[in-house]
Amino acid sequence: MSKRVVKVVLAVVLILVLAFVGLVFGTVTGMNIGGNYFTSFEFMGARGYEATGIIGSFVGVTLGLLAGIILARLILKKK
Repeated sequence: MSKRVVKVVLAVVLILVLAFVGLVFGTVTGMNIGGNYFTSFEFMGARGYEATGIIGSFVGVTLGLLAGIILARLILKKK
């Protein structure tokens, strides 16, 4: 395989891994905030830690994808 194909595969894997890591951290952080501070918060039919966990997962996966895309562009950038 050429170096370009290896770099593209590495970039895609990096994006997916960072999206998953962001999803996990966002969910855990959201659940922690909802369980301790926003116990009566409601979102999408869920209350408390469940509701803020959903919001945290949305935010986490979005930030993880953005970070992965930025890093992938840096990897694929020609010198």
